[in-house]
Amino acid sequence: MSVHPVVPKPGRGAPLPPPGKPSSGKPSSSRKRGHRRLLILAFAVVLVIVGTVTLAVVRSEPRTGAVVPTQPAVPAAPVAAAPPSLQDSVDNILSEADEYRIGLALADVSGGAERTFGDQDTFTAASTAKILTAAAYYHMVENGQASLDDSMGDYDAEFQLKAMVNDSNNDSWLLLMDAVGYPQLIAYADSIGVTYDPEQNLLTAADMALILKKLYAGELLDKDNTAQLLSYMQDTNNEDLIPAGSRSGVDVHHKYGEVSGELHDAALLSYRGSTFALVIYTENRDGATDDGQAEVIRDLTQAVEDALFPVGVAGK
Repeated sequence: MSVHPVVPKPGRGAPLPPPGKPSSGKPSSSRKRGHRRLLILAFAVVLVIVGTVTLAVVRSEPRTGAVVPTQPAVPAAPVAAAPPSLQDSVDNILSEADEYRIGLALADVSGGAERTFGDQDTFTAASTAKILTAAAYYHMVENGQASLDDSMGDYDAEFQLKAMVNDSNNDSWLLLMDAVGYPQLIAYADSIGVTYDPEQNLLTAADMALILKKLYAGELLDKDNTAQLLSYMQDTNNEDLIPAGSRSGVDVHHKYGEVSGELHDAALLSYRGSTFALVIYTENRDGATDDGQAEVIRDLTQAVEDALFPVGVAGK
């Protein structure tokens, strides 16, 4: 076992000056030389540190002319406060698809501005209005007027809610509307700022965007029911509209609708901490839906995302 020498501390354990050579109290010449060596050594260490840091900084900077990829920009302002270029992009798409009547609404779920483009009148909402019916039923559950376990048709209410939203089942929709009741559904819509008559089933794109905005923000339902309803709005029976036009990395919850020449999609798009409602209603005046309507929905989705979440590179 190695033994480390004990270094005495100043005080009673420190060695005394040699006899006959009392200390003068002044530093000797050898001590002065020792101090100078220490100062020179400290200065050299400082120079080495400064040189190392400078070299690291130089190496960390890109060479002149290098292109540095950047992450997609996340708008600091509400996402619905889109740049002027969005208006131009949407107008160009609408002008090229003038054989259709098209309404588009965009709303930031965190608040702020809402934007509308194209036709702002009502459309036959088709199955997009099933989200309103679902929210109304969940609202009754939260108020103790109904239960997800209630028998409804051959199954329970929870099964019918999923079938109505995820598979767009019309039989389930009728069962749930009967359970809510038309007067109660009208009153519920009015309470959240939407004018709606289930017998006519008319909504504007802005109406639908408001419903989605309030749903995602937790203004309609409690946390668990909100999460359940949103889960039914993914991997649905039709992913060929807004989801197909959305870029990779964007999380999409949506409900499509189609009836007598009208083709719609109403979605919540979440990307890097921002979420907005995008609703696109289209009508073919010929009375039958065609592939062009699906294509224009995808084109509009891409235009909106390109304006709100631009991806680029920065040069130096």
